[in-house]
Amino acid sequence: MHLHILGICGTFMGGLALIARAAGHRVTGCDAGVYPPMSTQLAEQGIDLIEGFGSDQIALKPDLFIIGNVVSRGNPLMEAILESGLPYTSGPQWLGEHVLQKQHVLAVAGTHGKTTTSSMLAWILEVAGKKPNFLIGGVAPGLQVSARLDQDVDLFVIEADEYDTAFFDKRSKFVHYRPRTVILNNLEYDHADIFPDLSAIETQFHHLLRTVPGSGRVIMPSGDEALDRVLERGCWSEVIKTGTLQGWHAQTVDALSFDVFEGTRLHGQVKWPLTGEHNRHNAIVAILAAAHIGIDPATSIQALCSFGGVKRRMEVRGVVNDITVYDDFAHHPTAIRTTIEGLRAQVGNKRILAVLEPRSNTMKLGTMAARLPQALEGADRVFCFGEKTGKQALGWNPSVVLAELGDKMQAHHEMDQLIDSIAREARCGDHILIMSNGGFGGIHSRLLSALAQTRA
Repeated sequence: MHLHILGICGTFMGGLALIARAAGHRVTGCDAGVYPPMSTQLAEQGIDLIEGFGSDQIALKPDLFIIGNVVSRGNPLMEAILESGLPYTSGPQWLGEHVLQKQHVLAVAGTHGKTTTSSMLAWILEVAGKKPNFLIGGVAPGLQVSARLDQDVDLFVIEADEYDTAFFDKRSKFVHYRPRTVILNNLEYDHADIFPDLSAIETQFHHLLRTVPGSGRVIMPSGDEALDRVLERGCWSEVIKTGTLQGWHAQTVDALSFDVFEGTRLHGQVKWPLTGEHNRHNAIVAILAAAHIGIDPATSIQALCSFGGVKRRMEVRGVVNDITVYDDFAHHPTAIRTTIEGLRAQVGNKRILAVLEPRSNTMKLGTMAARLPQALEGADRVFCFGEKTGKQALGWNPSVVLAELGDKMQAHHEMDQLIDSIAREARCGDHILIMSNGGFGGIHSRLLSALAQTRA
């Protein structure tokens, strides 16, 4: 079957393309931004890419068009598909109907930590010899790719996103996945562009639980009020809650190691390069998900000791004159705060320079802007970047919203000025934490060059 994917260079749709190709289909695709690394990864798999959404692409005559949620009404190719009455579906629906039905699906849902936890779980299964299939929103060094399919394997780890499926299907993506093992990492208000309030997101999570069979397992933290409300609306599967001394929990040894307990029973110790309480939680739920398919906790703990993290999750991009530059995907006040806290636990009294681009739709709208001062207060210096005009323009003024941070905060609208200010401020021993869910104008390499020139 020939599949033509609209929006193929997105993380999910690009991974879907790799899976469809591995399933034996001919795959082509188009997007408004066809560039590396995704374009390179797809081209290496024999997937032809077209720049833009020209209506002339209907001449390719694929058997099915798969539509990404970047596509909306008014898109010229989508309009041509509708006018011609050609067959189309969404990425999540195609995946659910043609791939996941034959799999034991292990889904990782929640506001924060989906990519990291999915990668941990896939890595555990990989080390245990299960060679799992997976579709994850990032690349863990040990796994090398973001998606993989072997049709002889019946285990599939997937990052289960609550964002809507497509312009014609406003349900969350994860309702198409039909998991047997589900991690609900946490739940906060997010995606203000499509959800009016937290209750609306809770409804989608309730719909997810309705798809889990009685023999399934739901893993979630204790004390998350939103998830507790979701559970109260109905659950027909085994539920394991983490984080209490009576149940499964992590006990910190130092910044880079922790013990894994089940009540008072010690299962082992994880020593790894990751920091922060959130990552210790991610590890515990991944261990419990792996246990649901028969992997002993000791095996999972050993695997996590060799887990190297995920690209764009506290990834060190370079060190210049003892100044370390990190890249992190944090794009929500809670994630920003926990990321800074994790780095603080690692670096102690050394200075942290936080550089934030509020780029997600929720952040640009300013729905959570009032929470940013508290989220950023753990940094020694704060640099906030927002364009004045264009698609990335902010609907709020950083100088006003972040004013309570005082002299340690700077707001910038020009990238060159931002880089120059950071380079002049930085000194030996500093840790520069760059946070954005986009490319941020290639700031990482540009800043490293500026730091080298400033101190040449």
